[in-house]
Amino acid sequence: MDNEHQKMNAYLFVNPASGHHTAKRLTLSLERLRISAIIPEVFKVRTPNEIYACCRTINKDNGPHLVIVAGGDGTFNAVVNSLEPGSATLAVLPFGTSNVLAAEIGIRNLDDALGRIATGKTQSLSVGLLEFEGRSLRFVLMAGIGLDGAVVRDVWPLAKKFLKQGAYALSALSNAMTWDPAVLEIRSPEGDVTCHTAIICNASRYGGNFILSPESSPFSPGLSAVCVTGNSRRTYLISIIDLFNGNIGTNNNMIQLHSSTFEVLGQRPIQIDGDFVGYGPARISELPDFARIVV
Repeated sequence: MDNEHQKMNAYLFVNPASGHHTAKRLTLSLERLRISAIIPEVFKVRTPNEIYACCRTINKDNGPHLVIVAGGDGTFNAVVNSLEPGSATLAVLPFGTSNVLAAEIGIRNLDDALGRIATGKTQSLSVGLLEFEGRSLRFVLMAGIGLDGAVVRDVWPLAKKFLKQGAYALSALSNAMTWDPAVLEIRSPEGDVTCHTAIICNASRYGGNFILSPESSPFSPGLSAVCVTGNSRRTYLISIIDLFNGNIGTNNNMIQLHSSTFEVLGQRPIQIDGDFVGYGPARISELPDFARIVV
């Protein structure tokens, strides 16, 4: 099938440290892309600095570009933060541990992802913009402030390497033992909320296939703030059970706000797309039509 992607300069970012990376999966992916007449330049990267250096070369090259990311959500986030807006069509291959973005798109497996690239259907991708500490960062899925940020901050690197998502459970247990009841404030045109944790959602899913904000999507306008107002361990236990059972909408300790901008007041830890980045206060807004993405 004729595909506009065949006419683009193609690049493949692969993170060998990703949870489901193997040499066999990479070889299979490159062969399938070659059959579709897509022969990418391959960048093997492990850190955001390595990704930035490669994207700097892409940004200087005259487009159009097809940028394929074979890694997890963190690798995809680093690519989004390194490319110029509107400079590329993006595609994701699920090589990561949880692959929340792939789930958001509806990608079932690696074969499905490669088939979508071959077909060439795309949609406009909007991302979130976090401004804090004199800098700005983009996120694709969510920004977590408060306990959520602390859990990501305190994950042990070795535990993440060997236990995968279990490392986050260990960090959550540690934070539960040394409980910090401090609160923060979320301000928006829709209203203000004092809470213990807030998740600013650009996607519906959280931590995999759990639906936290059904109205949110990286393919539609606006952001949603899911605010946990209770600051006790019991509140979080109930909230986790409701998340697992799909009952978030009936949880009285959660308030949702919908807006394109939010102000975060309070010096609470912040994570974006599963990586700790710093502390509030912060401003969060929508960056619409950042790129096209293969769906």
